[in-house]
Amino acid sequence: MHDHWRGRERYTVFDSDYGDGAAVRALFDAWRADPQRPARLHVVALADGLMPGFHRIPQDEAGLSLDLLAAPLDAALAQLSASLDAIRLHRVSAPGAAFARPLARLAALGARLATSGLDEEQRRALQQQGFVFDGDQAVFASRKPRLPATPTPERRALVIGAGLAGSSAAWRLCARGWQVTLLERHPRPAMEASGNLAGIFMPLLSRDDNIPTRLTRAAYLYALRQWEQLGGVGRAIEGQACGVLQLARDPGHAAVSRALAAEGTLPPAFARWLEPGPAEALLGLPAPDGGWLFPQGGWARPGSVCETMLAACGAGLQQRFGVGSVSLERAGEEWIARRKDGAELGRAPTVVLANGAGALQLPQAAALPISLLRGQVSHLDAGQAPALPLVLCREAYLTPAANGIVCAGATYDLDSDPQLRAASHEENLARMRALVSDPQAALDAPLLGRVGFRCVAPDRLPLVGRLPDFASAGSTERLRDVPRHPGLHALLGYASRGLIWAPLAAELLAAQLEGEPLPLEMNLVDALDPARFVLRARRSSRVPLID
Repeated sequence: MHDHWRGRERYTVFDSDYGDGAAVRALFDAWRADPQRPARLHVVALADGLMPGFHRIPQDEAGLSLDLLAAPLDAALAQLSASLDAIRLHRVSAPGAAFARPLARLAALGARLATSGLDEEQRRALQQQGFVFDGDQAVFASRKPRLPATPTPERRALVIGAGLAGSSAAWRLCARGWQVTLLERHPRPAMEASGNLAGIFMPLLSRDDNIPTRLTRAAYLYALRQWEQLGGVGRAIEGQACGVLQLARDPGHAAVSRALAAEGTLPPAFARWLEPGPAEALLGLPAPDGGWLFPQGGWARPGSVCETMLAACGAGLQQRFGVGSVSLERAGEEWIARRKDGAELGRAPTVVLANGAGALQLPQAAALPISLLRGQVSHLDAGQAPALPLVLCREAYLTPAANGIVCAGATYDLDSDPQLRAASHEENLARMRALVSDPQAALDAPLLGRVGFRCVAPDRLPLVGRLPDFASAGSTERLRDVPRHPGLHALLGYASRGLIWAPLAAELLAAQLEGEPLPLEMNLVDALDPARFVLRARRSSRVPLID
């Protein structure tokens, strides 16, 4: 393999069995020892013992990447976006050869295949797809047309917005050697939606394991790994990995949750159903219908996450704060960002819009169907709320005390009032009293807290990827055919889950820009594509009116 990867910018290996990881560790060691190694080595491997889906595992060296896929071989290949240069097929336990076609779709011309234990049907299917065998080795030599490889990008970018979305984007691009200019209209990072004292991190559960559940699970697990690499919550990042207890709403919700727990698919370290007795013993408060315990969950101050990510960017990051409103203009192959007075703030071939609903002020993004939801959080003196060992939530949330303050919230309002108001405060307190089963809690709590505005898409999923050109869409029917603004990308619409969505969304965008294997299944990537709204608008326009 070493002679095959030399002289390349990037090299991708697929292994059908990660096993105990020894083979991948040996490959990484060989990469480190080879002075002619590729700049980036990416390994994708099937692995047991993980929750379903794709798992990107952070590595200490910027040139190494590892994805572990918890799915059957043919299903994993069908959802993978990658160009494979080397393939190891061994211990293919499932009968049949359904994997051959998706594997050929992913193989680069000249890709090397090493096999063991294939049966005649599987070997014949691979030959029919273009693999030329010599013993147990093969080379992919199909004559079918191939999609062009992503060219090595010019690694310069403007990132607009220094909240969780923009700070994550800067970090993941700088980790790949990009030069990033970060533009923020405020004098420091995390002053809008990312400015709350506490953000909650926890997964989402559902019986049907739907797209929001799968996305949130992948993002949550990735965020935990990345934060640990940055120094950890409670250490480098202000917060507590104290666990989250999500109380059941009512007996019906408890019955559904109990049935999900009985399926036995959720590892206890990820989520554990607690009946009322154990829940009350843990919480020290009533929990009449039980609840879900997320042991790895907790809270973090989003601003400290932003600060830690920006500090990790190193010399590749230029930060420009207090720039006010920014406009964009296209000049040749670059975008130029200008201040309101026309002064140039920076230029680059790539722009990432990570400024929430502020992106709608730009003509190129004005047609995106994103909106703002007002959220007011109440700040309580620690003595006005029960002392909690973990985060407690249901329709609302309540954090353990930090620096003498407990956070309770947050409202979902449709107006744009930036001021604290008594009605929203009372709504938070009423929910908090119901949460802790104490109608007397915080009766005289003064009006203290913070108002922020969440950026939300109609389907409550984020927008990650190339920005569509709505005006030029015409009769487009497929995502891949939607025209895009060249070099213009979105990281928007994080709603209430920006704390955990932001790192994985930024990693996905960076991988797209670099032409790397993507860290999510393709149906999840498509569900996040900003161009999905172009197709939905067209489909809606074809629905006949009924008199």
